Amino acid sequence: MAVTGARPAPAGRPVGIDELLERVRADLDRVEARAAHDAVRAGDALLVDIRYAALRERDGLIPGALVVERNELEWRLDPQGSHRAPEATGHDLRVVVVCNEGYASSLAAASLRQLGLHRATDLVGGFQAWRSAGLPVDVGTAAPTGAALPGHG
Repeated sequence: MAVTGARPAPAGRPVGIDELLERVRADLDRVEARAAHDAVRAGDALLVDIRYAALRERDGLIPGALVVERNELEWRLDPQGSHRAPEATGHDLRVVVVCNEGYASSLAAASLRQLGLHRATDLVGGFQAWRSAGLPVDVGTAAPTGAALPGHG
């Protein structure tokens, strides 16, 4: 899978995950927890939690975040897709992807950019940074992600 914006490796040389992550992040305007919180409160960003259910159950949820597990992310956020979430309103939507520690979310944001969501980015440090910053967390609730997509559950 080619990642839009990521600089290609010289022909014939494999790219390791650390290098890929570095390249992807160079093209993202990553946000810190407090800035993400402020953007969401101002209505300027949609927070999308891609952590799997066990982590959400263990650690809680960010109030107002859209929960979409990683394997359904592109289908739910593609503004042109037939399985899109109601929140996927257009390609100008600023999406801030949240994983547990801020690694998988960078790759997920790059994938959303390939779909034309040019403002997609991720949360530096993920959910753990959000919680460490003392920002709101609902504990003891794990929102379902909705019905599984055909062939993707």
